[in-house]
Amino acid sequence: MLAKGLLLFAAVIARGNAYTETHCLDSKQVIVHLFEWSWNDIAKECETILGPKGYCGVQVSPPMEHIQGGQWWTRYQPVSYKLESRSGNRQQFIDMVNRCKAVGVHIYVDAVVNHMTGHGASGQGTGGSSFNGNNEDYPGVPFSNLDFHQPYCEISNYNDPNDVRNCYLVSLNDLDGGKDYVRQKVADYFNDLVDIGVMGFRVDASKHMWPGDLEAIQSKTKDLPSGGRPLFFHEVIDMGGEAIKAQEYFHLGKVMEFRYGIKLAECIRNGDFNCLGGIYDQGWGMADGIHAVVFVDNHDNQRGHGGAGGVLTASGPGHNDWQYKIGAAFMLAHEYGWKRVMSSYYFDNSDMGPPGNGWVNEHRWSSIMNMVQFANKVVGTGVENWQAGYNYLGFSRGNKGFVAMGDLGKDFYTGLPDGEYCDIIHDCQQKIQISGGKGYFKAANDQDPVVAICVGCS
Repeated sequence: MLAKGLLLFAAVIARGNAYTETHCLDSKQVIVHLFEWSWNDIAKECETILGPKGYCGVQVSPPMEHIQGGQWWTRYQPVSYKLESRSGNRQQFIDMVNRCKAVGVHIYVDAVVNHMTGHGASGQGTGGSSFNGNNEDYPGVPFSNLDFHQPYCEISNYNDPNDVRNCYLVSLNDLDGGKDYVRQKVADYFNDLVDIGVMGFRVDASKHMWPGDLEAIQSKTKDLPSGGRPLFFHEVIDMGGEAIKAQEYFHLGKVMEFRYGIKLAECIRNGDFNCLGGIYDQGWGMADGIHAVVFVDNHDNQRGHGGAGGVLTASGPGHNDWQYKIGAAFMLAHEYGWKRVMSSYYFDNSDMGPPGNGWVNEHRWSSIMNMVQFANKVVGTGVENWQAGYNYLGFSRGNKGFVAMGDLGKDFYTGLPDGEYCDIIHDCQQKIQISGGKGYFKAANDQDPVVAICVGCS
């Protein structure tokens, strides 16, 4: 019996580890969240920017039918699992997946499966399906009131796991994932997307779902056509001091590491770049590198939602682009976690939907876009040759690459072989000479406080 138990435990661990596989081609390290982009525009971006610049993939906004309205959060109130959203229809979605795949860029779907619409909402969704939130009636799936947690209750105590997972998050009708019918409907949605060519899922509000329910849904999800399990990365906002911990979801895939952006912002705003050396902080309870998905900001916390404000942002009121570029370049240069770049639009109120006041397109900024190549080139190396002070930092990734950021115009020891290197941030507009392992680093452009070199980069 002991041997059988150990084999079962090993099988569970192996399956959980399979859910962390990103399936990125050529060991690519970075995805971008093209928040609220249309499917047609994402396809073009894959072909013109993301493929050529070495991005692994795109996290797309929720593709299912949702409530109507101009606010960004309408995308997070499902009406059905039809692929009829503000971003486009089913055929446009399929076309996007195929065009991105053709240039080596994967699609990962933001999956909203904890809940449906607000309890008091009713009407027609973006795909024409009727719904009645008060009666919990969604004929487009179909779901009825038998498929939701009963009786209705709003979350009031985050120290009680039952309250967090069985009651209704901000009055959104909370699906009962313990029921096999609900599990199968969600798995059917995932399987449809897998058949289309989607490689994985960012699962919204996983914290509000029982891990056992998610495990059952994922077990009903097909293998990828190319082999292996889809990637799952879960939104578990674990800021400490609450009952639910990110570690409860490790067997289900990766988790969004919200504490990373908070610490990143704290160090950079204080000018204490040396504190970035402890960015993976077990004392803060952070997930290990295999399970952590790291990001400077996301669509929630750049608006002060999602567990904490205080992150660096390039899109909201009072944004600081210089600090944001430092944060993003550091994330892409460092070894910790799987990296997700945010691509936003400007907003001056937290409800504003696209295009708001215009697109920011952080993923195209030189000090972000060109650092993707760096991240891909230095895979398998550790952080070495750390040199930091007030508002500046330089470090190497083994003997493959070196990055300097902040207030530059300084000499750094790089640990790289001597020779002439291309500063990849501005596409070789300047060359860096390394002699005796040392070099002088000054930004080619005052707007981009980053210089990066790597062996074999151009």
